[in-house]
Amino acid sequence: MINTNDILEEAHGYFANKEYDIAIFLYSQVLSLEPDNIEYKIYPILCDIGGENSDKAQALFEYFSVQKELNEEKALDFINDAISAYDGNNEMMMKIFRDFSTQTIESLDAIDYSDFLNLVDSRGSFREAYEDIMFSTKVAIKSKKDLIDFIEQLIDNDFSTTAYSYLDNFQKLFTFDDDISKLYEKLGGKSLENSQK
Repeated sequence: MINTNDILEEAHGYFANKEYDIAIFLYSQVLSLEPDNIEYKIYPILCDIGGENSDKAQALFEYFSVQKELNEEKALDFINDAISAYDGNNEMMMKIFRDFSTQTIESLDAIDYSDFLNLVDSRGSFREAYEDIMFSTKVAIKSKKDLIDFIEQLIDNDFSTTAYSYLDNFQKLFTFDDDISKLYEKLGGKSLENSQK
């Protein structure tokens, strides 16, 4: 008897390795066994997206996997909307990260960016506030404006390695975005050896 879970896990592995042709073949096998399974219909579409924009496909898959564990029905509804809007709709992609950030704040040691700015005000400087939390708490970003402001502050305060890390995480959603590209250019003028003092 064919075990759909085994095929699904194998397909997920190929998807994670960006081998979308093999992944879609395996996902199609699973879908043929359970043609009414809505979740199984999602994966071949993500493979199609991966062929055009691998970073966004990977980000959508990761988001869907996390959300599915929390609320499968809501995750399916949302991923369908996101798939419909994946082709450059930054507003929809930021909605994904707002939702993801909210969940992160609730489930992990994370601080909302607005709360972090209050900490900056109370400490008197971005550097001191960030040094207070950098090893114990993550900053949850919910908008592109906050992301750019936060990364610019990281760069200006010589936290270049951290700035690269945040940029690389969000670059998956903002491929070819001018504002993000400018931040990479700004980082290019900083020496990583002299950062993170």
